Amino acid sequence: MLNRKTRYLQIALNSTLENAAGIISSLPASPRIIIEAGTPLIKRYGMDAVRKLNYWWSQKAVSAAFDPYIVADVKTMDRGATEVFLAKDAGASAVIALGIAPVETLDVFIKTCRENSVDSMIDVMNIDAPIKILRRLKTLPDVVILHRGVDEEKFNPDKPIPYLQINKIRSGYNTLIAIAGGDTIREVQRAIFNDADIVVVWKEFFSSGDQTAQLAGEFLRVIK
Repeated sequence: MLNRKTRYLQIALNSTLENAAGIISSLPASPRIIIEAGTPLIKRYGMDAVRKLNYWWSQKAVSAAFDPYIVADVKTMDRGATEVFLAKDAGASAVIALGIAPVETLDVFIKTCRENSVDSMIDVMNIDAPIKILRRLKTLPDVVILHRGVDEEKFNPDKPIPYLQINKIRSGYNTLIAIAGGDTIREVQRAIFNDADIVVVWKEFFSSGDQTAQLAGEFLRVIK
């Protein structure tokens, strides 16, 4: 499980298993790195993507004596319990549901995660007031993800990353907060300055090649 006193770098792998294997093999063995099986990767390979990432990252984790942490971004909208079971069986440490899902789905999703020792993550992308979603839940998720989507960034570059929502959530809810939608060092610095617990990146690592280890080291230093 995640340590509330630690800041994490979550690397989303969205391309191919070959690309994912190359990135993981080049990453430093750090307990502060979270590996995410991104939605495109899961749609392409199914839950085998989660199994492969878990296996590859586990090889690194064993050498450095830490527990590997794999997130399955299945973006659950229905069948909350079923999708948790599928991800758990594949080796996921955490599963992501969408905050716009029915409250019944989110409640059973969080409940099933807790009963199966899996962290629940709720992605509140495209939700103007995430606290309104949190108020309706029977139990809080382990992580709330504040997210500017890829298409939002591409087609509406002036749309800000929702840093301002961090304090609004912290003022009333005791949950970890992740920020997704910014990949530069400057954006990561802003996320940490605004008190995010987890920073999610992907674009920089997609084409990092032999600079992967150096890039990861730079990000980890920023999010101390």
